[in-house]
Amino acid sequence: MAKTVQRSWEWHFAQPPESVWTVLADTPHLNEAIGVPKYQMEEVFQADGSVRRLARAIHRHSLLGRFLPGRLVLEWDEHPCQWIAGRGFQQERLFLRGPLRRLGQTLELQPDADGGTRALYTLEATPTSWLNGLLLPHGFLDRAGRAMERTARAIAATLNDRTAAVLPRDDDASSSRPLADPTAAFSLQHRVNDMVAAIEASGNGHGLASRLAALVLTGPETDLARLRPLALARRWGEPSRHVVEVCLAAVKNGLLAMNWDILCPRCRGAKAAVSSLDRLPHGVHCPSCNVPYDADFSRNVELTFHPAEAIRTVPPGGFCLSGPGLTPHITIQQTLVPGERRQIAMDLPKGAWRLRTLEPGAWTDSDGPTPDQGLPTAVGDGQAVIPGPPAPAGQVAFENHASHPLTFMLEDRQWLADALTAHHVTTLEAFREMFSDAVLRPGDEVAIGHVTLMFTDLKASTALYGQVGDARAYQLVRNHFAFLAEQIRLHDGGVVKTIGDAVMAAFHDPERAVAAAIAIQRGVALFNISQNSDQPLVIKLGLHGGPCVAVTLNGRLDYFGGTVNLAARLQDQSFGGDLVLSSSLATDPGVAARLAPLRPRPEQARVKGFADPVAFLRVPQTAFGLYDGND
Repeated sequence: MAKTVQRSWEWHFAQPPESVWTVLADTPHLNEAIGVPKYQMEEVFQADGSVRRLARAIHRHSLLGRFLPGRLVLEWDEHPCQWIAGRGFQQERLFLRGPLRRLGQTLELQPDADGGTRALYTLEATPTSWLNGLLLPHGFLDRAGRAMERTARAIAATLNDRTAAVLPRDDDASSSRPLADPTAAFSLQHRVNDMVAAIEASGNGHGLASRLAALVLTGPETDLARLRPLALARRWGEPSRHVVEVCLAAVKNGLLAMNWDILCPRCRGAKAAVSSLDRLPHGVHCPSCNVPYDADFSRNVELTFHPAEAIRTVPPGGFCLSGPGLTPHITIQQTLVPGERRQIAMDLPKGAWRLRTLEPGAWTDSDGPTPDQGLPTAVGDGQAVIPGPPAPAGQVAFENHASHPLTFMLEDRQWLADALTAHHVTTLEAFREMFSDAVLRPGDEVAIGHVTLMFTDLKASTALYGQVGDARAYQLVRNHFAFLAEQIRLHDGGVVKTIGDAVMAAFHDPERAVAAAIAIQRGVALFNISQNSDQPLVIKLGLHGGPCVAVTLNGRLDYFGGTVNLAARLQDQSFGGDLVLSSSLATDPGVAARLAPLRPRPEQARVKGFADPVAFLRVPQTAFGLYDGND
C-alpha cells in the first residue's frame, strides 16, 4: 500500500497573524496563483440529514508532475474546511478518481514575541499506487510548495502593519491572460480602449474606466466570476457610487455583463442568478440549507458583474468552494463528532453574530458578547442550533447533540456590507437613467425591507407663469428639475418619477436622503438670494422611510404601500423652504446627527388616509441659511 507523503514549510513575517491571515487564508486566489484547476461541486443529501459534497475537476496543466498525463479527471469528497480566523485552517479531500486517495493541507499561524508571525504550512497526500507515490514528491507537492513559497516571499516583501495584505491583482495581476493570436489581442485592446473612452465621456467613468478594463482583461478569474463593486471600491479606496457607476456604464458599453443573484438568507450563497429583473423567480430553493425563500430587494437580491463574453470568458466553477477566503464573514468553522463539546478562546467585539451549522437547520442570532459575558453556546441537534448558557468571557462554545457530525459556524451578520442589493442600485439615478427598461414582470412585486422616499413640489408654480412669463417660468422649472436630479444623484438616490412640478425620489440610506434634502433647501435659498427676486422659488419637501413593495408601473420601477402614502402626505405638511420628515425616520442615528444642528421641532397633524394623528419633525426655513454642516 502506498504511504502518505508529507511536506512542511515554515515562513516568518514581521506582521501580526491577523494581517497575514488575510492573504494566506485567501484560498481561491492562492489556488489560482499556484495553478490548481477550477472545480464544480454537487451537494447530495444523506439519510441522516447531513450533506455530501461531491467535487469534480479536469486538470489540464499538471501540477501532479511531468510524468503523469497532462489531462486528469479528479473526483473527490469535499470535507468541510475547518478554521479559526487569524489562527489557521485545515482541509481534507478524499478522492474517488485520480492518482490520489487523500489530500490534506494545514496552516497554523503563531504570534512571535516581537509581534510578527510564524506560519507553518503542511501538505499531506496519499497516492493510489506505489508508482504515484514515487512520482508525487517530485510533482504535485514540490511544485505546490514552491508556488506557495514564492507567494509567501511576495507577501513578506509587500505586507505592512497598516495595510491588509492582498495578492497581486488588477493592473499587475499575476494571472494575466495573454492572447495567443497577436492580431486578436491588438483588435481586442483597440475595442476596449474605445469602450473606456465612451465610459469616461458619459460622465460615469470618474477616471476609473481604464483601471476597470485592466482588471477585466488581466485580473484573476476569482475576482471576475462575481465582481462586486462595493468590495472593489473598498479595495481601490474609491467612493462606492463612483465604482458602481463605472460598472453600470461598462455594461452599457459592452465591457461587462450583469447578474441578479438571489442569495440564501441562511448561508448567503447565490443559489440562483438571472440576467434581468423581469426573470427573477417567484421562489428559490437552497440545496445546502434545504430551505425555500423568496426574493427581497433589500436583503437577498444582489447585483454582480462579470466580463462580457465578447471580451473575456470566465469558465464556471471555482478554485476553492469551501475555504475561509470564500466566506470571510465566517470567523469560526469547526466540525464536531456526536457528543463532542469544543470551547475556543476568542475575544469577539460586540456586534451582530449568527450561530448555525453548515448542515440544514435553524440558526440563532446574537447581538454579541458583553464585556463580561461570551456568546450563547451553540447546541446543535441536527435540526437546529439552540442557544445554550453563555460561554465564559472570551470563549466560544459548541456542543453536538446530533447522531452525526456537525460543522458549526460563527459568522458576522453584517454580511450585506459588500453586497450591492437590488434595492440599493435601483435607487441610484445612474441606474435609472442607463437602465430605465430594467423592470419586473407585469403583475410581479418584490418586497423591500426599508426605503427612504422623498417627495418635493414647487410651491405656487402656476402663479409663477403669470408673474415672470411663460418662457422664463418654463426655464426656471426645467432648471429646478435638473438641480433636484443632480442633488439626488450626488447623495446616492434616484428620481422615481415626476408628476407635474413634483418629484418622487428613493434612497437606500436614510442619512443620505436627509443630506440631499438639506442640500436642496440650502441650494434653493442661495439661488433666491443671488437672484434677489420678488418671486423666489419655494420647494415643499417631505421624507419618510419604511417597508414597501417594488412594482412595474408605466414601464418603470415604482414603489407602493403605506410608506409611499405617508411620505407624500408629509410633503403636503411642508410650508415651503422647510423640511418635514417622519418621527420614525428621525430616530435613525445618522439622520439624528444630521438634524441636530438644525434644531427641528416636533409636530403632529391629521393627514388624509391615516386614522391617527401623524408625528413628524419640521426643520424651519430659517435653519438652512444658518446651517454650516457638511452635506
